[in-house]
Amino acid sequence: MNIVEARLWGIHLPLKEPFVISYATFHHMPSIIVQLKTDDGLVGYGEAVPDEHVTGESFLASYELLKHQLLPAIMNQSPFNIEAIHARLDDSIRQNPSIKAAIDIACYDLMGKAIGQPIYNLIGGKAHDRQTYPKVISIGTPDEMVDACKKALHAGYEELKIKVSGDVKVDIIRLQAIREAVTSNVPIRIDVNQGWRTYDQAKRALAKLEQLELDWVEQPLDPSYFNEMSELRKQTSTPLMLDESIHNAQDLQRAITTRSADKINIKLMKCGGIYPAIHLAKTAEAAGLTCQIGSMVESSIGSAAGYHVALSKRNITGTELTGPLLFSKDIGDLLYDIPTVSLSGEPGLGITVNHAILEDLSVKQDKVTF
Repeated sequence: MNIVEARLWGIHLPLKEPFVISYATFHHMPSIIVQLKTDDGLVGYGEAVPDEHVTGESFLASYELLKHQLLPAIMNQSPFNIEAIHARLDDSIRQNPSIKAAIDIACYDLMGKAIGQPIYNLIGGKAHDRQTYPKVISIGTPDEMVDACKKALHAGYEELKIKVSGDVKVDIIRLQAIREAVTSNVPIRIDVNQGWRTYDQAKRALAKLEQLELDWVEQPLDPSYFNEMSELRKQTSTPLMLDESIHNAQDLQRAITTRSADKINIKLMKCGGIYPAIHLAKTAEAAGLTCQIGSMVESSIGSAAGYHVALSKRNITGTELTGPLLFSKDIGDLLYDIPTVSLSGEPGLGITVNHAILEDLSVKQDKVTF
């Protein structure tokens, strides 16, 4: 079974409302969908969501790199030779993890379909019985964010993840108002997205937030500030999570060596797909770190891939793969029932792709053949 054809769609996934974080406001999510076809007629799907602020990739450049460089490099290869495929991708181009993830996910979808098993059974089986996700609250005024939190809890969410702006004084006001409104028994974690620019700012903010009993604070500083994060850990009892700092095994090793995090956020788009995500999770487990599988706001394709990884690893204790809930149109049918998600148990990703919607959302498309 070898890959003989690839199709490529560049799409804009429409958001129900703008998604606001510390470094950008998104009105739609640019995504690249890859379809791989084998010589025996099987079809597998993958997804890339490039982000210039996190992975250093742009949408149009990523599309062209897939079309002209990476997809030709894997033609006539068996999707089961996943390590060799990653070696080919890495030899072809450095970094660019999201487009490598698209190919990796499509290969795992093909592998599962070939043997009639869901992906999680290829990578460890079920380590968890239930997978929940938080409501992600984007940045607004304190009153707007309090209102959004109350609506989320009323809708059935059990956990809240709050995006903050980087303006420490306003962030503290926002978070104090939210905690007062939702009481102390609701788990709250916050994501700074690198917004607290200096160690001093982050130290002051964490001291003020100590009394709010947060689950964790994610990526308060620039991704390169491992030593500063290590110092912050000494100053607070609030657990700290690294996200944008952790792309690959070398980054994780540095985090372990400097003791700069309690938790890490693994994203398939950052690390290059399912295969490297598994290795990151197992390395983190050996160092006593727990993990979350996070999202770059993917469709059902990329989100399902992340849930397969999360389901199969014991030390992945949380997920945040809620992209499909944010879109007014999605190309797949991943099943969400607040606050849980269910994988279908069907072979591969277990996702049915709606080609009518895929074509409707498409702004570019191409075919690559062997």
